[in-house]
Amino acid sequence: MINQELAGILNEIHAYLDMEGIPFKPRAYEKVSEIISGLSDGVDLIYKRRGLKGIEEIPGVGRSIAEKIEEFIKTGKIKYHEELKKKIPVDLRELSSIEGLGPKKIKALYDKLRVKDLKDLQLAVEKGRIRNLQGFGEKSEEKIGKGIEFLKKSSGRFIFGEVAPLLENIRATLAGARGVKTAEIAGSFRRRKDTIGDGDILVMSKNPKLVMDMFINMSEVADVIAHGETKSAIKLKNGLNVDLRVLEPDSYGAALAYFTGSKDHNVAIRQIAIDKGMKLSEYGLFKGEKKVSGRTEEEIYKKLGMVYIPPEIRENTGEIEAAKKGKLPRLIELRDILGDMQIQTDWSDGSNSILEMAEAAIKLGRRYILITDHTKSLTIANGLDAKRLFKQIEEIDKLNKEIEKKKTDFKILKGTECDILKDGKLDMPDEILEKLDIVGASIHSHFNLPLDEQTKRMKRAMSNKNVDIIFHPTGRLLNKRDSYLIDMDEIINFAKETGTVLEINAFPERSDLKDEYIRKCVSSEVKMVINSDAHSIHHLQFMAYNQILKSSL
Repeated sequence: MINQELAGILNEIHAYLDMEGIPFKPRAYEKVSEIISGLSDGVDLIYKRRGLKGIEEIPGVGRSIAEKIEEFIKTGKIKYHEELKKKIPVDLRELSSIEGLGPKKIKALYDKLRVKDLKDLQLAVEKGRIRNLQGFGEKSEEKIGKGIEFLKKSSGRFIFGEVAPLLENIRATLAGARGVKTAEIAGSFRRRKDTIGDGDILVMSKNPKLVMDMFINMSEVADVIAHGETKSAIKLKNGLNVDLRVLEPDSYGAALAYFTGSKDHNVAIRQIAIDKGMKLSEYGLFKGEKKVSGRTEEEIYKKLGMVYIPPEIRENTGEIEAAKKGKLPRLIELRDILGDMQIQTDWSDGSNSILEMAEAAIKLGRRYILITDHTKSLTIANGLDAKRLFKQIEEIDKLNKEIEKKKTDFKILKGTECDILKDGKLDMPDEILEKLDIVGASIHSHFNLPLDEQTKRMKRAMSNKNVDIIFHPTGRLLNKRDSYLIDMDEIINFAKETGTVLEINAFPERSDLKDEYIRKCVSSEVKMVINSDAHSIHHLQFMAYNQILKSSL
């Protein structure tokens, strides 16, 4: 929790400095923000173990930023951040959540129209005030209006990968309490949905009062909504509501199944129970007044004539029929992942060197990584031109020779995340792409093209003989930007025809492809690749935060 709070403040400092046109410094804060948000250890624990020196060992953190982090750990605030906020009193988190509104545009809206928050922004759109501002125009105003509507639609949802470490930490804390036999997170979290509305934690314990008291007094709690003997509810500092229930052993499995969902899956399962002359509820499976099952989910599914159905696929999309036949597919697990084929380094917009990314991947048990720094069209990400890409190829060859000397079974592959231009051509010539091991291509601009035009654009890129993978195929950013208009059925069929691999991007805000398209790829025998889209060594762990467990081998 502390990492996310700190990362948010550092990112705001980056934005405020960017507004003032200060060179270099904003990017330093932005990079540190990205790194801290992906750290596995809390900065408070790092500081406790090694003090200011430990903070300075975090990649990208110099003495000045380290001292500000130390100040935050001690006081919960950064004075420098508070001073910047007073100069430009806008709700940065709210306004920057609108697609296309960067720091400079937010400042322009404040300077010209005194827009401070989302309410002011919506009023400016409704009154047509933005279109006449320099650097905006009618299309920009329309885009901002659509962004506001999209934000309202996704309001109250939290990205799975962003809240997973927090909820897992709470679960682990409760599981370690005296008298607790087990603790599980249920709901849409357990089904690993892209976004979740709230958290549900179920605990089996002989000492409910101890668990409840621990739960409502955690440092992450902003407000206690309810506090009872076997059920309590809290709101966390990040706005997420979390419920806790303490259950008896003989009904724990039934409650876990009930609170995991999905609703459609549960309705179908209860109907099967009725057809068999039984009744299924959160308290157990009953035959008349007699409880015949309830301790474990496995026991309940078996009594209903099915093999155990993993939570990740409980959506009533065919899993029940497969479970009756005992033919559920084996789901991909993290241990099945051998490599990572989308890695950005400090050659473009990443935070670490190629060697640092390789060493971190080796520690995670990976056998290979593909370096995919951006190409020249993506200037905001310091994209590589042909000359720099050739230099990178030479460096990777040298690093691989050093790795071979150490007799390590690991390979750094040469690649790129090549930009797809508006007409579907690539922004790097074929004679250069031919020299790479694997070429990935992706769309980073012109998101508003009509469906037919966007689909043709993607297909033209896929037709290039050098393109092996399409990265984040639909371009969505959860809670920020919807997918661009594209016919994914046509793209999936064309991928089968061309042999193009489609990516399952595990970066939390992308999760692209989504589960619906993953299933279509599986049924169409279209190959997919699962990547972290890591921009720092800490992002490599994002591999666990996507739809990978919903994909079948």
